[in-house]
Amino acid sequence: MPPTRRASNIYSRMGIPTVINAQSWVTALGGSLMRPEVFAAMEEAGKYFVEIEKLHDAAGEVVARAVGTEAGFVTAGAAAGNLLMAAAVMTGTDEAKIERLPDTTGMKNEVLIFKSQRNYYDKAFEVSGARLVEVGMPGGARQYHLEAAFSDRTAAVALVFAPFLAQPLSLFEVVEIAHSRGVPVIVDASAEVPPIRNLTRFAAEGADMVTYSGGKGIRGPQNSGVLAGRRELIKAARMNYQYPGPSRAGIGRAAKVSKETLVGLMTAIELLLETDHEAVWAAWRAKAEHIARRLKGIPGTRVVVEEEENRQGPQPVVYFEKGWRGPTPAQVRARLREGDPPIWVGGGGYGDEINMAMVNVQDGEEVVIADRLLAILATKVTR
Repeated sequence: MPPTRRASNIYSRMGIPTVINAQSWVTALGGSLMRPEVFAAMEEAGKYFVEIEKLHDAAGEVVARAVGTEAGFVTAGAAAGNLLMAAAVMTGTDEAKIERLPDTTGMKNEVLIFKSQRNYYDKAFEVSGARLVEVGMPGGARQYHLEAAFSDRTAAVALVFAPFLAQPLSLFEVVEIAHSRGVPVIVDASAEVPPIRNLTRFAAEGADMVTYSGGKGIRGPQNSGVLAGRRELIKAARMNYQYPGPSRAGIGRAAKVSKETLVGLMTAIELLLETDHEAVWAAWRAKAEHIARRLKGIPGTRVVVEEEENRQGPQPVVYFEKGWRGPTPAQVRARLREGDPPIWVGGGGYGDEINMAMVNVQDGEEVVIADRLLAILATKVTR
C-alpha cells in the first residue's frame, strides 16, 4: 500500500477518509491532482494584487496558442464555458442584449442539440436564457433532421463529446450544415483531453467555440475551464462574464475565477504541452495490465485492457458472463467503496461492467485494487 495512504493529512484530521480513485476525473472525487509546479504558481500568485483584466489577456493568449484558435478565455469549469458559449451566440457584443440576459425576448435564443446527446450537464446552456431544441431521435439523427430544425431563432448548434455518447453526425458534417446557414457550432469537450490531440482537434474541424474542463486531464485547478474559439465570439463570452454594466453584472458573474486559478491553469497548460504523453500512456497501460493479469482466469468473468476512444486511457475492464454467480457488479462496487481504503471504480460502458480508469491511480495503488478485487471476485457468493 502506498505509504501516504494512511499517513495523517488534512482530511484524516477532519475524519474524512481519502480514497483510491479508479473512477476517473469525476468532480465527486475531486477531479485530478495538480502538479507541484501548479501549486507553487498559485501560491506565488496569491501574494500579490494584479489587474485581473490584464491577467485574463495573458491567460487567453496561453489558451489560444494551446488550442490553435484566434482567442481564448479561462472560465470556472466547462459548465461555465457552456453558459458563456450560449450567451455569446445570442448576444454577440451587443451591450444592451448582454445586460438583459437571461431575458432573451426578441433574440435568436434557440440552441440545437441532438436528442441523443442530452445529458446531465446541458442545463448550463439554458442558464444563459437559451432554449435547447432537440434534433432527431433518442437513437440518433440524419442530416435532414438537422437541416429541418433551423429557424429564424436558431443561435447555434451544440455538440457534446464524451465517452459512450452518440455522435449522430460528424463535426465536419454539422459545421458544413450550420455554417451554410450562418450559424455557429459550439462544442462541449469537457473530458476529452487526453488524448492530447483532442486539445486542437475540434477547432481544427471547424467548431466556432469549444470548452474543456481545466481540472481533469489538463490537471489545473478543479474549478477552472478552457474556452477557445473565434475572436468575436470569445470577446462576446468575455463581455457576458465581466461586462461592467451600469446597473447589473453579466450573466457569467457567478462563474468568476480567481487570480490564483488563472495562473494555475496557465501553468498546467504549459506543463501539459511539455509532457511526454506516450510515457504517461505507457504508465497507465502498465497499471491496467497488472490488474488484468491478477484477475485473469476467474470463472464467469472476462478481463481485458481496452484503449479505444470511449475509454479515458488504457483501462482494465471486467465483463461478467452469463454463468457468473458471484456478487453483482453493483455489489462489487459497493464492497470496494466500503473497504479500507475506499476504492471507487467505474460502471456502465458497454454493459454492467467494472471499468477502472488509470488516470488518477497513483503508483502502487494498482496493487491494492487488484488485491481487493481478487478477494471479492475469487470468493463467489451465490445470489
